Order: sequence, then structure tokens, then C-alpha cells
Amino acid sequence: MTATLVLSNPVMNEIMVASGNPLETAGVLRAVLVRTPAGHIRLLGRGIDWVPDNAYLDRRHDGLGISSEGYVGSLGKAEARGEIAIWFHTHPGVGSSPRPSQHDEQVDGQIADLFRVRTGQEFYGTLIVAPTGHGIAFTGTLQHEDGARFALDRLWDVSDTWRLVKSYNDPSPPLASMFDRNVRAFGGEVQRTLSELTIGIVGTGGTGSAVAEQLVRVGVRHLHVIDADELSLSNVTRVYGSHPDQVGQPKAEVVRDHLLSIAPDLDCQVQVGMIVDQPIARELCECDLVFGCTDDNAGRLVLSRLGTYMLTPVIDMGVLLSSDHGGNLRGIDGRVTVMAPGTACLLCRNRIDVRRAAAELMNEDERHRLAGEGYAPVLAGVEPAVVTFTTAVAAAATSELLERLTGYGPDPRPSEVLLRLHDREISTNIVEPREHHYCHPASGKQGLGNTTPWLEQVWRNA
Repeated sequence: MTATLVLSNPVMNEIMVASGNPLETAGVLRAVLVRTPAGHIRLLGRGIDWVPDNAYLDRRHDGLGISSEGYVGSLGKAEARGEIAIWFHTHPGVGSSPRPSQHDEQVDGQIADLFRVRTGQEFYGTLIVAPTGHGIAFTGTLQHEDGARFALDRLWDVSDTWRLVKSYNDPSPPLASMFDRNVRAFGGEVQRTLSELTIGIVGTGGTGSAVAEQLVRVGVRHLHVIDADELSLSNVTRVYGSHPDQVGQPKAEVVRDHLLSIAPDLDCQVQVGMIVDQPIARELCECDLVFGCTDDNAGRLVLSRLGTYMLTPVIDMGVLLSSDHGGNLRGIDGRVTVMAPGTACLLCRNRIDVRRAAAELMNEDERHRLAGEGYAPVLAGVEPAVVTFTTAVAAAATSELLERLTGYGPDPRPSEVLLRLHDREISTNIVEPREHHYCHPASGKQGLGNTTPWLEQVWRNA
């Protein structure tokens, strides 16, 4: 079992500021606990309540004492919101160890039961952070009411830039020499992060298969691949690693087998199905981020909510080829949209046709009947696609991941890239969430986790 703490703005920023204080600083980090289908734990950070100055009985660079008034109010807030309470404090000074002291462990023993009882949760959590000069180091635990104790293994920062921090107690493995050119470009830390991340890919057509191959070649070793379709003869012209003798096989399995031929050590989980079905969509809970490579509106509705409710960044992409009445290619448009917690979703950007999404979820007879009566749109047939264009968009999407990990791009960082390949033009934009929409930070939806219904939406066949 792996336990990952996921933090976004502003919680991560507040922790970074606190880590630079010369005096020990403490607070209660409130988080929603999500158990993934594979049995891992993800803690979705929802907020942090700092101990007020008047509740410190003692506060030094190497120790602190706090009255119960410093945290009891936060426990009540966590109980009302269904959150667990994580006791957080810093060990100041660059180079300090975030390992718990003997006094820290004594305090844990004194307050663990109180934290669990007051929040109504089965777990009590701890988190200790120390500054490193370029970031933070941490240790943490989850302590169950039955006495079991688990380490917090990973901290996944999905703020403006993305950073995966492994526990201070977990040494980093050596880098494989095959990635020497990558390391020369963006350093060893990013290369290690790529090997540790679990990435979902929804759709394994022209864009999805190209994204998958690029990710594996830059060092990603944990993938979850989802696609419901079988390989057709026309897919062979775009799906990387496919061959005519594989026609009729599930596309996701074709892509997986190809990827394993490149990287035999790859952990690639395959789901043959659609993310509009809740059990399939829940598999994305295993992922640190997701690439949306599907061309259906209904699937994009799910991905749009995932970024907010599960604090899972989504990089969505699309390709549109347009021709004139004579069949001459006139427009080659690509789009890469990054949806991280607090950014505009695809609905806010008008990138989803809601009527078409509803029609895609209907059975064929119902859709034809309503379309004939004018109540449902007639869905388009097979769209044109060319491997050079789908690959170009896939490369732009993969590069967005690398940019978020390295920070080589502009400030402020755009959240969408538009490629007009016919004009040889690229543009970017930043769109803010609509007020009162679920993706807006003020909505209180960020990191809600396992709502009922899941993602607070209606599911097919539910």
C-alpha cells in the first residue's frame, strides 16, 4: 500500500511559507481520505488551520508547546466536513531533518485518540516538514485506531508547477544511464519524478498512443490505459505500435504490448471500457495525473470534474481537421488544455457540447428517435485524422507535463495551447473559472473525494 498526500494552492504555498519561519510552526491539515480500487490511500488536502499565537505555550527554533485551544476548533471543523486531521509542524532551518523527535512521538501518543474521536475518523495523521533551500523534505504517518501505522510515502504538489516529493525516509534509486540525455536537459530530480508518477491515458487512438509512447521513452514507468474500442484497419495508420494482423484486438492491449517491447519494466494496467461507466472511471483514482485523449464529449465531462474533485491534473487534447466542399483540407487545429485544481474546466472554456454529451450517453434507438424529433443532435460520423497532426498535438501535450515539472516556460503559465498547424501558428491563453461553477475555488468542491454520487454527476447504468 502506498499513501500519497496531494496538495494544491493555497495549502502548499502556506506550508512553504511556514517552512521558512525560523521558529517551529504548527497547525492542523485537514484532508479527505480516498482508498483507491487497488488499495492505496490518497489524502486530498482541503485546508490548513494554523495554531494562533496565543495558543503557543512555548515556541523556539527547536521545540514548541501548545494548549488544546490551538487545535480543538479545527477538529470540529474537520468532523463537520468528513475530513481527517493531520497534526503538522515544521523543523526550521535549511538542512534540518524532518524525522520526528522523541518529544514529537510523545505528543502523538497524547493527542492521537483525541484527534480521531473529535473528527469521527479512523485515522490520525502526522506531517513534519523541513526546508531544503529549493523546496521541502517531509516525513509523515497515518495511525489507525486499531494500532496499525502507515508511512506517508509521497507528497504530490499540484500547484502552479508540479512536484513529487518522496518521504525523507525513502532513499532515491540511482538513475538509469539510458536517460542520460534527459537528465542533461532537465536534471535528475525530474527524471526520478517521471519514473515515480502514475499516469492515466484515456483513449489510445492517434493522440493517446503517441502520448503513451512518448511518456515511456522519457521515463514514465506506471501507466493506466483506458479504451473501449477494438483496433480497426483505419486505426493502423495512426495507432503507434499497431499492425494489420492485430485488427480486432482491444486497442488498449495493442498499445500496452507495444510499450512493453520498449520498456519491459513498465507497469501498465489496462481497462477495456469507457470512463462514462463509473467503475472504469474510478480506476483513475490510482493516477497522479491523466491525459485525456478521447474524442467524445461525455468522457470529457468526467475528466473535467476529476481535476477538481480528486485534485488530479488533467491534460486534455483534441485535433480537428476541416475541409471545404471540394474535399480540400483547409484547417488543422489542435488544442491542449491543462486542468489543474483551481483552473477553468472544459465547460468554462466552452470546449464541451453538452447536448452532444447527453446524446452520446443514450442508446442508439433513443438517440435516433430524439434526433428525428429534433430533441437530440445527430452525432457526426467518422472524423478525418492524420498521424502527423495527431502526433504533433500529442507532443505538445507531453511537453506540457515536462514544463509543469521543470518550469521552463513563461510566468504566468498558460493553461491552454492552441495549434493552428495550417497557419504555422501557436497561441496560448489563460481562462479563469466561472463564478459559482464547481471548478471555482470558492465552490468548496476541490478535493471533495468520494462524493455520492461520485464526482457529483449522473452515471450511465447507475
